[in-house]
Amino acid sequence: MTVKALAAVAAAITILLVICMGALSSCGAAGVLPASCIAAPAANPAEGRVLSRYDSEQISNVAIIIAEGHARGVHAWGWVIAVATALQESGLRNLPHLGAGNDHDSIGLFQQRPSQGWGTPQQLADPAYQAGKFFDALLQVPNWASLPLAQAANAVQHSAHPDLYAQHETDAVALVAAVGATLGHTNAAGAACGEWTQPVLAPIVSGFRTPQRPDHHGVDLGAARNTLIVAASAGTVIVVRCNANLNSNPYSCDTDGSPDVTGCGWYTDIAHPGGIITRYCHMQTRPWVDEGETVVTGQPIGVVGTSGNSSGPHLHFEVHLAGDRSNAGAIDPVAFMQSVGAPLG
Repeated sequence: MTVKALAAVAAAITILLVICMGALSSCGAAGVLPASCIAAPAANPAEGRVLSRYDSEQISNVAIIIAEGHARGVHAWGWVIAVATALQESGLRNLPHLGAGNDHDSIGLFQQRPSQGWGTPQQLADPAYQAGKFFDALLQVPNWASLPLAQAANAVQHSAHPDLYAQHETDAVALVAAVGATLGHTNAAGAACGEWTQPVLAPIVSGFRTPQRPDHHGVDLGAARNTLIVAASAGTVIVVRCNANLNSNPYSCDTDGSPDVTGCGWYTDIAHPGGIITRYCHMQTRPWVDEGETVVTGQPIGVVGTSGNSSGPHLHFEVHLAGDRSNAGAIDPVAFMQSVGAPLG
């Protein structure tokens, strides 16, 4: 997509968002999601408030960043890192050389410097070129997707104030989720409701409602302690909670659980378009997200632990339909994740 075309898309986004924020699409209830699901991000008033603070120029630059990330196969969390970086460096504006007010020879969306080999001044005047250079550098950072946002951004930018990138994470997630969905990037974006990924890469060590465990309403993925857990798809965090009891008394989720303890330990639920809910249990620490927060596919949300009813470190993962968080709403995560192109195990 050309920059001119992206600008045209950005000009229409304000209208689309008014429609999309009002109500969810009638996305399919199981397995394969219909095309109508792609065009509408999750209805989230907080996300709408964030978007209202940005003008068409800034939204257009978000679209350019997403297009460049998509072209390189970078998943949506990488786009969040890039947008947060551009918010800190330029306020999402393609700044020219500012004369006496300039930081050395920095220019453009990411304030990259010709003298440091990022490109010529003419090349760096193009936001798409700058975004592409940012992603090229990010992909060279070892384990970039598992790093805190500020650390990943600074590994590319080498800022004098590296901690400042983190303050833009909430806005960056909201911008990527909404603009990415409106652009319809579903294969690599993870911002639209049709894109899914594995929450952890680990073998299945206990199945869904087996004869031995008929009340096991999810699957256990045998990942090591402190393995990164990511959001399986874009959505809104609806529960962040410690759920652990021993002999009917509250039990700390900051302490390893045991088979004698009941409950999910530290866990979070994420609501996705179409009434789909995913649950992530037994985290090592409180989840890294808050209730009401928008997340994108692949966004880090916590680490594997063994809190609650657990005999060792693993992720207990559930999928629920029809907005039903109860056991009655649970379905087999293995079949579901296979159907959306993100097989577990």
